[in-house]
Amino acid sequence: MQPARREAFRFWLKLGFISFGGPAGQIAIMHREVVELRHWVDERAFMQALNVCMLLPGPEALQLAIWLGWRLHGPAGGLFAGLCFILPSMVILLALSFVYALHGDLPLVAAGLAGLKATVIALIVQALVRIAGRALKHPLHWLLAIVAFVLIAGRLAPFPFVLAGAALAGLLAGGDAGGRAESPAAAGFPCRTLAAGVVLWVAPALAIVALAGPQSLFTTLYRFFTSAALVTFGGAYAILAWVNQQAVEAYGWITQADAIAGLALAETTPGPLIMVLQFIGFMAGWHASGGDGAAATVAAVLTSWATFLPAFVVILLAAPYVLRLAENHRLAAAFAGITAAVVGVIASLALAFGRSVLFPTGLESPDWGAIAIAAAAFAALQWSRLDMLWVVAGGLVAGLALGFV
Repeated sequence: MQPARREAFRFWLKLGFISFGGPAGQIAIMHREVVELRHWVDERAFMQALNVCMLLPGPEALQLAIWLGWRLHGPAGGLFAGLCFILPSMVILLALSFVYALHGDLPLVAAGLAGLKATVIALIVQALVRIAGRALKHPLHWLLAIVAFVLIAGRLAPFPFVLAGAALAGLLAGGDAGGRAESPAAAGFPCRTLAAGVVLWVAPALAIVALAGPQSLFTTLYRFFTSAALVTFGGAYAILAWVNQQAVEAYGWITQADAIAGLALAETTPGPLIMVLQFIGFMAGWHASGGDGAAATVAAVLTSWATFLPAFVVILLAAPYVLRLAENHRLAAAFAGITAAVVGVIASLALAFGRSVLFPTGLESPDWGAIAIAAAAFAALQWSRLDMLWVVAGGLVAGLALGFV
C-alpha cells in the first residue's frame, strides 16, 4: 500500500528524531513501522534492500531509509527520507560540539564525559563480539580478521588497501558459490542522479579552493572525508579506526581524547553513528582557528556534506537494481571478506580507545572506575534486553556519580 506523500513525509521526519540505538535499532524501527504496521513495503523487498545496503559503502540504516523513500515516491522521496534521517542529529551534535569545546574541561562535564567514554568502550567491544559471531564462519575469515588487525594496529597499511585485499580474497575464495545471479541490467541507469551528484560535490570543492586555497584545512577536510565516505564498509566503528589514526596522528587535527568524546556524544544523538565524523571536522576547525565557532561550524558542515553526499548518490544510483543485486553471489562473497577484515579493524579501535580510557597513564595504573562502568555496560548490552540508550544514560549517570566521589 503506497502512502500519500504527506503521510510518508511526516513519518520520515518523526524517524529522524527517534532513530536511536545505532544501525540495529534504526533498522528495527523502520521494519516495524514500514513493514509490520503500515505495510508500505513487503518483508522480502525490505530484507533484500537491507542486504544490498550492507554491501554498499555508507551507513546502511541511512541508505535503507533512502531506498524506502525512493521505493515509495521516487528520487524526491528518497532524498527527503535521507535528509530527515540525518538533519536532526546534525543539529543536535553541532550543539553538543560547542558544549564540549567551550565547557569540556569543567568538572561536571568532564565527569559525565568520562562515564560516556567508558560506555563507548563497552559498545565497541559488544559490536566486535556481535560482528565476529556473524562474520567469522570460515578459517579464511579468521585469517583476514587477524591480518587486518595487525595491519591497522601496526600502521602497516592504509584502511582502503586492507578492504580491497579482503574483498579480493573473499571473491576468489567464494565468488562462485551458489551459482550466478541474474544481471541487473534491466533498469535504465539514472544518469541524471549521477550528474547531480557530481555537480553537488564539485561546486563546494571549487568554492573552497577559490575562497580558502588548495592547501587550506577546509580543502583537506573535504578531500579526506570524501575518501573516507567511499570506503565506509562495516559501519562507523570500522571507518573510525582509520579516521582516528589519520586525524590524530597523521594530520594532528584533534587529540585522542577528542575522538573518544566525539564518539560518546554521537552515541547520545539520533541518526547514523557515522555522524561522529562531523564532530571530528568541528574540532579540527576549532583547534586550527583558535576557537573560532564560525570556522568550526563551516568545517563541521563541510565534513558532513563530504561524508553523506556519496551515501545518497550511491544508493540512489543503485536503487533501480537493488532487488536484483540482493542475489548477486559474487558481491556477497566479496562483502564476506570485507566484513571479516572489519572485525580486525574494530578490534584495533577497541585496543586504541580502551588503552586511552581504561589505562590513561599506562597498564600499571588502571582507571578502576572506568573499567567498572565499561564492564557493567558490556554486561547490560550483551546479556539483557535493556535499550542501548538506557545503557548510555547509565554510563553518563555513573560518570557523574564518580565525579563527586
